[in-house]
Amino acid sequence: MEDMMRKPRDYDAELKALEEKTRDLKNRKAQQLGELVISTGADALTADELAGALIVLAETKDAGKREAWAKRGAAFFQSRARRSAPSAGRDAGGAQPQPDGAQPASSGASAA
Repeated sequence: MEDMMRKPRDYDAELKALEEKTRDLKNRKAQQLGELVISTGADALTADELAGALIVLAETKDAGKREAWAKRGAAFFQSRARRSAPSAGRDAGGAQPQPDGAQPASSGASAA
């Protein structure tokens, strides 16, 4: 009969683990956003300029503009993947090439 009894769940430990996972995900997201700002060359903007541009982007409801931005962003990531593929084979540290990639990315973006 004792074999049939289930061990009670430790809800506090599960909640703590979920909170840690949430914190880690938020930290990773913030780091990735920072890397994106750097890799696109947007780190050359002031914080006010960058915030203003992001607000305009977030407030834009024009589907055509949003689709064009999405295509341009996808092209940016695809070109970065192609450029970094040969170096990824030589260097296992995938995060290091990103800051160096900021200079070619601005010339490869063909424009603003």
